[in-house]
Amino acid sequence: MRGEREFRKVRAHGAAVRDPLFTLRLTDYRPRYGEAWRPRALMGLVVSKKTLKRAVDRNRARRRVREALRTMPPELLPGGLPACRAIVMLNPGVLGVPFAELQAALARALVRGGGQLGRSGGKRGNRGGTGRVPSGVNAASFGTAAPGQESP
Repeated sequence: MRGEREFRKVRAHGAAVRDPLFTLRLTDYRPRYGEAWRPRALMGLVVSKKTLKRAVDRNRARRRVREALRTMPPELLPGGLPACRAIVMLNPGVLGVPFAELQAALARALVRGGGQLGRSGGKRGNRGGTGRVPSGVNAASFGTAAPGQESP
């Protein structure tokens, strides 16, 4: 992924899948403005300085996860990577875990997160409304009847 704007959209609207090694946030795939429709996985890797102090460790963690995603065995993800936009926020455990376990954890998270794609996650959809008509408002104007009233 490129640019702060894309990361902000995934953070605001994405479904979160937590794992001891990382946190995965993902949303549906949508092409960039003016781009042809080519469904694919667009991933962004984030490692904060607070999590891993040394730049060498941050770079190594990014390289390990990038390689784990690139060489994902087909038996872990039979359909391949889902078409999505995702952010992987890494934890320090990524550096010490065996490579096969890292791939298995990523595959589990992508399968769990892929099941949440298409649902309204994050702040989209109903913003906490109860679905009731406020008191003092004519319910007939909304086309629904308030409790205890009949619609015309």
